[in-house]
Amino acid sequence: MPQRSHGWSCGAKVTGTGGAASKLSKIRVVRESIACVLTVINQTGKENLRKFYKGKKYKFYKAPGPAAQEDPCRGRQLNKQKESLQIKKQRRKGRLHPLCKFAAKA
Repeated sequence: MPQRSHGWSCGAKVTGTGGAASKLSKIRVVRESIACVLTVINQTGKENLRKFYKGKKYKFYKAPGPAAQEDPCRGRQLNKQKESLQIKKQRRKGRLHPLCKFAAKA
């Protein structure tokens, strides 16, 4: 990873959207460098955990950290048992008029 020459102070004074364009571009560079450093830290941590747990009884499956956020639609979905339930009218219709199975003789 390349070394960053500028420090944290280049973006510390600017707040909000009223800053000069040069300052705002510096903020972006600082944020990108922070993200890059955090990515490397997380990757090395996971790698070290994998090395530590290799060959042990209990396997490494997830590094400590923020959990992946579940999609909100998943919580609103019906589970398999509730999805398969039918109302009285549906059951009656299925019993009285089952699907016809047609087969042609060859």
